[in-house]
Amino acid sequence: MAGRAAPAPGALLCALLWAAAAAAGGGPGDNPAPGAFGRVYRGAVNISAERVYAFAYRSEPGQVDAVRVYVNSSSENLRYPVLFVVRQQKGVLSWQVPLIFRGLYQRTYNYQEVSRTLCPSEPTPETRPSDQVIFVDVASMAPFNIAYELLVTRLENFQLETNKAFNFTASPSQPQYFLYKFPQDVDSVVINVVSDAAYPCSVVSVQDIVCPVYDLDHNVEFNGVYQSMTKQAAITVQRKDFPGEQFFVVFVIKPEDYACGGSVPSSIHGNVNRTWNLQRTKNLQVTIVPSIKKSVYVQAMFFSFLSFLSFYLGSVVVAFVHYIRVQRKASAGRLSPEHGSGMMTSSHPISASTPEGSSYGAIDESSSSGGRQLSSPERQPPAGSDTDSSVEEESDFDTMPEIESDKNIIRTKVFLYLSDLSRKDRRIVSKKYKIYFWNIITIAVFYALPVIQLVITYQTVVNVTGNQDICYYNFLCAHPLGVLSAFNNILSNVGHMMLGFLFLLIVLRRDILHRRAMEMKDIYTLDYGIPKHFGLFYAMGIALMMEGVLSACYHVCPNYSNFQFDTSFMYMIAGLCMLKLYQTRHPDINASAYSAYASFAVVISLAVLGVVFGKNDMWFWVIFSMIHVLASLALSTQIYYMGRFKIDGPDSDLGIFRRAVMVLYTDCIQQCSRPMYMDRMVLLIVGNVVNWSFAIFGLVYRPRDFASYILGIFICNLLLYLAFYIIMKLRSSEKLLPIPMFCIVATAVVWAAALYFFFQTLSSWEETPAESREKNRPCILLGFFDDHDVWHFLSAAALFFSFLVLLTLDDDLDTVRRDKIPVF
Repeated sequence: MAGRAAPAPGALLCALLWAAAAAAGGGPGDNPAPGAFGRVYRGAVNISAERVYAFAYRSEPGQVDAVRVYVNSSSENLRYPVLFVVRQQKGVLSWQVPLIFRGLYQRTYNYQEVSRTLCPSEPTPETRPSDQVIFVDVASMAPFNIAYELLVTRLENFQLETNKAFNFTASPSQPQYFLYKFPQDVDSVVINVVSDAAYPCSVVSVQDIVCPVYDLDHNVEFNGVYQSMTKQAAITVQRKDFPGEQFFVVFVIKPEDYACGGSVPSSIHGNVNRTWNLQRTKNLQVTIVPSIKKSVYVQAMFFSFLSFLSFYLGSVVVAFVHYIRVQRKASAGRLSPEHGSGMMTSSHPISASTPEGSSYGAIDESSSSGGRQLSSPERQPPAGSDTDSSVEEESDFDTMPEIESDKNIIRTKVFLYLSDLSRKDRRIVSKKYKIYFWNIITIAVFYALPVIQLVITYQTVVNVTGNQDICYYNFLCAHPLGVLSAFNNILSNVGHMMLGFLFLLIVLRRDILHRRAMEMKDIYTLDYGIPKHFGLFYAMGIALMMEGVLSACYHVCPNYSNFQFDTSFMYMIAGLCMLKLYQTRHPDINASAYSAYASFAVVISLAVLGVVFGKNDMWFWVIFSMIHVLASLALSTQIYYMGRFKIDGPDSDLGIFRRAVMVLYTDCIQQCSRPMYMDRMVLLIVGNVVNWSFAIFGLVYRPRDFASYILGIFICNLLLYLAFYIIMKLRSSEKLLPIPMFCIVATAVVWAAALYFFFQTLSSWEETPAESREKNRPCILLGFFDDHDVWHFLSAAALFFSFLVLLTLDDDLDTVRRDKIPVF
């Protein structure tokens, strides 16, 4: 009736409990006893006596009420555990005490104190308060009494707030979870969890608002997104993934630490039951902060592309300035070449006279027979008329007996000049170097397609299973976009692709200008300066672009299984740079593309074997160190003798040893004071010392990151050779023009900065995912890029400048006759 007063809340709760008791019926043990929140209930149960408690409370409109149940039993009898069943309006939760957890090798851990948070009741759309009842049943099949304790409390701090830290404690048998609701203006948040202690190992999970909540070690991975954790964890959560715009953050402590890199305590080895109670408690702090806005994504993409487009602008400016200078020189009359008249006829561009003070140098055309003479413009087809005729194959040149003997005579002279090693037909040599370009394109396609397919599968598995331990991101700076979990690590590789393409354009421009000069039979192009072969440069540009592609693929899901994706083309870049540096002064005797790429394949195979077997297997390091040392000696021998050291003859089995003894006797005893090729000997001694040091270091310390170890060997050898080349160039009174000088300085500066950021380790797949996350750091650039992204930016620029050094280093020799250019 309208005039009747509303019943008191206490009367309603009493009536509700009375109705529940009447409905339960049965014996005295079945009558639910009214329970009060915050009060400890003690009792005993057996096979014929159980206890039922009813806890009633009132839920306010729009309020989420969470209840936590704490139970304890002193019994360690696993045959007769105490069973606890909690019944709610829409669910049932049950467990036993002792609560049993299983670890590695079926070890068991028993906990007698258990506390669980009940799945909270959903906020009702009603405008009035609603009454709720929770029943707690305590029972046991034991024929004797088993004591227990029961405590039910209402949680006051169940909902987490944005930008506010919350501290709590958890253990394996006492997990915790809390509710978070997205604010209206926030589309993405980052859940930061920290702890002062690395162990015990824990798991952080984000689950949808669905009952039951999976909050035990054996089921926490059934739903949502999760990470293992020692001292630090971070999970990025987007509003679009949760239609209800809210989620649970679950914290579970594992019974063992092996999943986080810890060891199993020696006292519990074997299948023995142990009661640990609350020894494995962990203090945690959780803070939920808003993630970056969409505008930051746009700024980061603009920054990435504009930064490298500036290199294009700079290249256009340099090309324009160079064009103006060439036009001025053309209008003023071309300068005479060094040591030359500049008025030589095209039929005899190089004089037969030799450098002063020596009996070697240019090859006299008049005394040379057909295949050995320098090709003059009249006898040479136009530069653009390279054909695929079989008569132009390299074998038609190299298999001539007189050429083989001539090679032995020329290449074993004490002092060599470029004219001695640039005697092959230019078209044949150019085709030989073009094979590098076409082969690397083929390799790139066949290598990249399976890689892309694999990383897409990895990302799909991560998204479907929610297991964020699969990929080793820097979770404190991992910004998702679409299906990608760390878009920033992928975007930062755009520099490799853009600068690689720019380098191809620069090489193409030089190639076109060179072809035009050849068609015009320009004397400076034909017989002066370093012979221009661009096949290796094209291959280097493709390798730089592919490094960006494969590095981006690796960072889709970086882990132990696909790290070689990030390093494979780094090996090829280092190898191609060394080949190009050697080919500059040895255009006729460089390695073929097939043998070079086969060598790279062997190196990549060794890298894979090292990742698999190199951690603890001493035999692998012994074999690898022996291969490393022997390969260094064999390569040194070939370089020292310009490729004329052969294993042949009728007694080839013993000929190699006899030849080695003769070499040692000649160079170390007869000419001990001075080797025949002093400069080469100094380089090779230093190179062998460096490589042997690497071999000894690997054998003694056995670094876990084997792929980076091999990459370090390649880079050190490349830097050593480049330093030797520049020193010898300066010793030979050659000049460094402004552009190569600028590129050398820029290379050194940018590489130094890049390596600083490279060694700022943000994750490590050599460790467990939880240990790797201890190294995670926040973003440092635009709130979007981390240290490793900056390494990507700077390393792309450093590689680009390094390539420019190789491309422009000998531009000062364009007006120097080849019989005046020394070989070193």
